[in-house]
Amino acid sequence: MVEEAGIEHDAGLRRSLKNRHLQMIALGGIIGASLFIGSGAVISTVGPAAVLSYGIGGLIVVLVMRMLGEMATASPALGSFMEYARTSLGDWAGFTIGWLYWYYWVGVVAFEAVVGAELLNPLVPVIPQWVLSLVLMLALTATNLNSVRSFGETEFWLASIKVITIVIFLICGTIFVLGLWPGAEFSVGNIALDGFVANGGFAVLHGVVIVIFSYFGTEIVTIVSAESDEPERSVAKATKAVVWRVLLFYVGSVALLVMITPWRDIPTDGSSPYAAAFSQFGLPGAEAVVNVVVFTAVISVLNSGLYTASRMLFALQRRGFAPDWVRDINRRGVPWKAILLSTLVGYVAVAASYVSPDTIFYFIINSAGAVALFIYAMIAASQLRMRRRLEQEAPERLKLKMWLFPYLTWATLVVIAAVIVTMGAIEEVRSQLTLSLVSLAAILLIYLLFVRPRAARRRSG
Repeated sequence: MVEEAGIEHDAGLRRSLKNRHLQMIALGGIIGASLFIGSGAVISTVGPAAVLSYGIGGLIVVLVMRMLGEMATASPALGSFMEYARTSLGDWAGFTIGWLYWYYWVGVVAFEAVVGAELLNPLVPVIPQWVLSLVLMLALTATNLNSVRSFGETEFWLASIKVITIVIFLICGTIFVLGLWPGAEFSVGNIALDGFVANGGFAVLHGVVIVIFSYFGTEIVTIVSAESDEPERSVAKATKAVVWRVLLFYVGSVALLVMITPWRDIPTDGSSPYAAAFSQFGLPGAEAVVNVVVFTAVISVLNSGLYTASRMLFALQRRGFAPDWVRDINRRGVPWKAILLSTLVGYVAVAASYVSPDTIFYFIINSAGAVALFIYAMIAASQLRMRRRLEQEAPERLKLKMWLFPYLTWATLVVIAAVIVTMGAIEEVRSQLTLSLVSLAAILLIYLLFVRPRAARRRSG
């Protein structure tokens, strides 16, 4: 029987986010520092065929988001895919995917705080980087503690800056490569310089392993929808739009990068290839502007990471998967203890990044490396089970359907498995897979040893 997993109105959370907040969070959530900076490393590894790597990675995300959109519109739920995994696969799945997701984001929060401090440090070299990381953490914690509306407004404007920058780049870049920009020549042919698949087919798969994590965060819109005034409509709209967002923002902009500049000349020293491209347009202060945008992207991820981790923790507690005290909500409708606990782990990780960068911090960051793939796989498995139940018991709730079900769902699972296997074959990322498997095993072990026995005692009592 399909369990009604709808958002609980008595949970205490306030539905104060508007549709514009959700749409901009969905729109800008896919644009992070990994695109503005990390794309240079991907192009260096793959060559012009990095476009294919981003395309394949984007296709996985599009399909997973379609599955998630189907479930979220059929039954909007606090905790989103954690709840769908629980109702479709069992408590073990809900517990595992929820804690994996929380662990991933608290690691990301720490990482982004460190990166943000590194970006700020040249401007204020007298202030130690750890102090800057602490300031960023405190500022975004305050924003999240204030109200969900405060989070939404902050994320709306941060996302707007990223979106506007990419749109300007797409427009200027297209004009430039067509030779219509003053002083420019037709340069579309740069995409096939030295051959399109210059570094071989396996390099394309290597690129997919790198870029798949750039897309992670798109699913946040289904978490945020629990505090919106129109959850079903907002999720459906965001899910439908993910296709063109991936094509334009990632595949389109990376294609322009390798057309504007021969791929071997694209910087890989940690600077942004977008800044280098903007400088070719002859726009004054382009590099400084892009650096500001990169910092904005970092702050945006830090902001949304804190929000997402706290809401997943709150949802876990509603199902008895987290301590009872996590459920406390302040007068503004914010789960303040869940936020502080998520932040506390971030503070520990930030401290570790300076005290023990090669041990504790290394483990926290790398042990979440393959978590995105585990979560995508469990979302697909949940959709397989939930779709069949819905078709039998409540077909009217299937307002947004997964394409070519069940074939594309199974194909997605196969591709995810192939990417995981590829991670094991690539030395540079093998440790991430190994440590992520350790994290997965640890969470499953906690469930088997502590959570399941306690649930059994409650049922028998």
